[in-house]
Amino acid sequence: MSDANKELAVLLAQLPDAELAAVVEQATDGRAGLAALHAVAASVAATVGHAPQAIDVTPDTQLTAARPLPETPGAFGQVGGGPAVSGTVVPPAGMPVTGDIGGYSDSGVPTFESVRDKVEQRYGTARGMGELDQQTPVGRSVEEQWDARAKAARERLEKIRKSVHGNDTE
Repeated sequence: MSDANKELAVLLAQLPDAELAAVVEQATDGRAGLAALHAVAASVAATVGHAPQAIDVTPDTQLTAARPLPETPGAFGQVGGGPAVSGTVVPPAGMPVTGDIGGYSDSGVPTFESVRDKVEQRYGTARGMGELDQQTPVGRSVEEQWDARAKAARERLEKIRKSVHGNDTE
């Protein structure tokens, strides 16, 4: 880089962003090889220090007065056609009608029966898992270890009792 280019670079570096972008825009105007740089400099010069421009997004077609709604189609099954459905649940014929639907009362509180059923189901699942665990090799070894520790604890307790009773007689 020559001394003149260095001096020019120092002077350009001292300019505010908006002025530097304007200088680059003017310097690249009409140069086909620097068209991309010119476009960027022009957009930066337009936006730096200014509020963003509001873009008009109104539709090209103007809405006329209120249009009438199309008539409801007959039996074509299109959206908006057919009878309106109410929001109430109707149980099938032959099913007993109670206020408790799905284990909840009308106010949303779980019923005693539904809570009991859930507890019994969880208890049964836990008990079944325990039985399955005992049938695996790992489960059997854990049970054998438990039994061995219990036997060792009983023997140790018996030894302590004998030593205590032996000291009482003397």
